[in-house]
Amino acid sequence: MTDENPKSKGGRARAQALTPEERKAIARRAAEARWSADLPEAYYEGEFDLASAQLGCAVLEDDRRIITQASFLRSLGRARSPKAGTGVLTTADEKPFFLQAEVLQPFIDDELLKISKPVFYRTKGGGKGVGYNAIALKRVAEVYLRFRDHSLETSGKVPARYEKMIRAADMLIRGLAEVGIVALVDEATGYQDVRARRALQEVLDAFLLKELAAWAKRFPDDFYKEIYRLRGWTWRGRGVNPPQVVAKYTTDFVYDRLAPGITEELQARMPKSPSGAKKGKLHQLLSDDVGHPALAQHLHAVITLMKASPDWDTFKLLLNRSLPKRGATLELPLG
Repeated sequence: MTDENPKSKGGRARAQALTPEERKAIARRAAEARWSADLPEAYYEGEFDLASAQLGCAVLEDDRRIITQASFLRSLGRARSPKAGTGVLTTADEKPFFLQAEVLQPFIDDELLKISKPVFYRTKGGGKGVGYNAIALKRVAEVYLRFRDHSLETSGKVPARYEKMIRAADMLIRGLAEVGIVALVDEATGYQDVRARRALQEVLDAFLLKELAAWAKRFPDDFYKEIYRLRGWTWRGRGVNPPQVVAKYTTDFVYDRLAPGITEELQARMPKSPSGAKKGKLHQLLSDDVGHPALAQHLHAVITLMKASPDWDTFKLLLNRSLPKRGATLELPLG
């Protein structure tokens, strides 16, 4: 429990003196300023399980770990969505929605207010993202639990309107404790590296077959027609061998972006003749239940980008923004 300094008291008094219209106007101007600013980009995005909930997260270019606003609110037992036009649930002084209740104020310190301010960023797809610093989640949950303890000590019960949030906060703290001890053991023993490799191998095994499957046409003609159009080449049909560089384009546009490490795994698993020539097509190693559906979906997205592009450079820009390369490592959100 902390005492407010004069500056904090003054800021609260000014905020309380605002009319609803003034608050809306401030929020609207703040939203416009946020999205016109030079925002950090998310380099990694994903989800993880915590206390029976799926939490969306991101790592920004400045290494900040972010939990998305929707996930943050749901994990605290809040189901509210951002107010229209603001892009975030805050007051004029950027105090987030989940810390605005008057009964919580004695348990909130300046450090928590600082780290719980909303973070505005650009998603990997170029869209607008709002989240909160990941380290704030535990500390916000602790605020609710301190309020619970104080309520039980003073009145013997918790106000009914806060029971859901307090249960959620208790589950979060327990979940974080379990994740934390597992992560410490894994780091101390070196198992975290093995865990990442095993997780990646499970992904690859789901995508790939052990042996070559029967050949079937997997790449629509439109994939090659659009490459020819964008490169300014004359299309003469699939019966004419394409320029050798098309094979490199296929690897770049498709396999490098399909799943983490899949290009390398496909090349390693591909049977070769004594001369070193491949005995089949890479797509023949994809599994029917996971690999081929993922390939079809990915090809559809790539062809759509091609058709929407007037030239080669525009296509490459859209491709890198919408379907970035996956690399050779699996992005794990925890550990």
